Amino acid sequence: MVNSRNSIQNSIPDDIALQIASSLEVMDVCSLGSCSRFWKELCGSDCVWEVLCKDRWPAIAWDQKSDQKMDSDSKGWRELYIFKHNEMAGKAALIHDFVERALAYESIEVGNYLKAIELLNSLHFGFKDVEMFLLKPKLHVLLNLVGLHYCIICLGVPVEYVVEALNQSQISERQVCVQWWKLGRWFYGFRLRDELHSRSITLGDLAAYNEEVLGVLHRGAIHEVIRVQISIAKPMHSSWSQQVAQV
Repeated sequence: MVNSRNSIQNSIPDDIALQIASSLEVMDVCSLGSCSRFWKELCGSDCVWEVLCKDRWPAIAWDQKSDQKMDSDSKGWRELYIFKHNEMAGKAALIHDFVERALAYESIEVGNYLKAIELLNSLHFGFKDVEMFLLKPKLHVLLNLVGLHYCIICLGVPVEYVVEALNQSQISERQVCVQWWKLGRWFYGFRLRDELHSRSITLGDLAAYNEEVLGVLHRGAIHEVIRVQISIAKPMHSSWSQQVAQV
């Protein structure tokens, strides 16, 4: 039997094989590396994992000696990627814990919601970190929302990329309800009752085009808005839905 390594080497030049491996996502690299000894050696090489590190964490100055680099002269890029991934997983656990503690009856006040966004920013999460640790169907939908908001508003990720990530994770149809109260208007010397506004919306629609709700979430309780509350959307009767839509 012809050795599989020689067979592959004869059919695919090493530089082409390296280009193939370097163009894959991390899970695909790991899968390809389990196919044969040839692919295992190639997919474990520093040049492949260096690309993966720099692609996932582009904000890090990898060319400088720093704690983030972990002295890559002595540690391979694959080991560095694993170390950094585990570090981000630990940070993600902090976000999960914070949001879960802030939840009250399946809702969260906008002050705590924005603190979760600030915490994400302080922990230097990238888009792919958010995809891996926050945009998952098994998590609470408000964690999904925090990740979505952070990517669009703080990271400036193009909307189409966020929508694609939601679709791939199969969470684009999950719904949240955002309610906000505005101070009642003054009318002939009397202040009218505070106005309640309520919007139930899917994550996909929110990411794609609903600037009103994202704007309310990003600004929080300021000026005429005295309170903002976010919760899981609950089914409503059609007549009530029509009334809310007219608010």
